[in-house]
Amino acid sequence: MTYQHITLQRDEHIAYVTFNRPHCANALSYEHLAEIEACALSFRDDAETRVVIFTGAGKHFSSGADLDDMIGKNTDPMVLKRRRWRIGERAVHALLGIDQITIGAWNGGALGGGACLVTTMDFRLGTPDTFIQYPEIDLGLNLMWQSLPLTIRLLGPTRAKRLVIGGEQVQAPTLLDWGLLEAIVDGDKLVESATEFAQTYVNKSPAAAQMIKRSINQISGALDRALMHMDADQNLLTLGMSDQSAAAEAYLAKQPPRFTGD
Repeated sequence: MTYQHITLQRDEHIAYVTFNRPHCANALSYEHLAEIEACALSFRDDAETRVVIFTGAGKHFSSGADLDDMIGKNTDPMVLKRRRWRIGERAVHALLGIDQITIGAWNGGALGGGACLVTTMDFRLGTPDTFIQYPEIDLGLNLMWQSLPLTIRLLGPTRAKRLVIGGEQVQAPTLLDWGLLEAIVDGDKLVESATEFAQTYVNKSPAAAQMIKRSINQISGALDRALMHMDADQNLLTLGMSDQSAAAEAYLAKQPPRFTGD
């Protein structure tokens, strides 16, 4: 498959996937997410790759979802909008379903949908300018893509609330302390360091390692889909609220939002 928004390279047992829209900080359009999904699914038929490293071109891993692009035209029927709106969820599940070990070489920011993607990885290495933020709350939106359970499992309920309800921006040293990062490395050596980190897993039995990974993920996320199957519909609901439109205007004007609950 030929990709427009990502690059895929292989070097022996390691594959490198780069989100390649640096002009917009790797914002996630519908087509970009569809390519991420397709790329993740392609590893099902890849017997040689044992580790997949993901990173972002330019300064940031990903600035999050391009909401206007994803929802489609205003004239589209709701039945089609609901399908398009689940593309992020599909990409997340495809990434989680990769049998090979996955490593996020996390440069700069991972915001909103970008944070959802980086939390699907088995491991993450960051740089001094790495940070995470879920800005949805200040836009009057819930977190979707069935990613709330990932945040809770990785960070615990209290820290998940700080991020997803509080909308805090959390920097690399704290992410290392919280265990979301395995290490902080020099920015110009990020992918090199991720490659070195990958060698441990390249040199393990791939069949055994991949079965263990799948079992761990199944145990820790057994109820995720059952509990979160409506989060995309909830997001479409919040998009129709007065609070959301007012929050979006305040966000663009760099003013604090004022919510009424309507």
